[in-house]
Amino acid sequence: MDLSLRTTVIAEWRGLPEIKRRPDRWQAPGDLLPKLMQQLGLSERLRETEVIDAWKGIVGDFIAAHSAPVSLRNGVLFIRVLQPALHYQFETISKAEILRKLKQRFGGKIIRDLRFRIG
Repeated sequence: MDLSLRTTVIAEWRGLPEIKRRPDRWQAPGDLLPKLMQQLGLSERLRETEVIDAWKGIVGDFIAAHSAPVSLRNGVLFIRVLQPALHYQFETISKAEILRKLKQRFGGKIIRDLRFRIG
């Protein structure tokens, strides 16, 4: 005999007030985690980490040695550049190619633009 059924029968026999049971709100972790990550803002942070980890492989050794992605906010990837001359080169010459490679790898919704900052 089920323990909860036994408890219910005894309580009913004794004339105790009925115990209200909470409905079962169990959800599979696979269904719950994406919603939770979205609410906490972690899904964008996860994408940001993926982009930062893939940076060297996408842009090559030279650009990766002189720049580093800092953050990804609202589809804009902010990149720290070490020297003003490299900032000019990346902004005018390399930006379109880097953006094309990033969009090809991660999609246009995740990365829409690049912003280079000296620092």
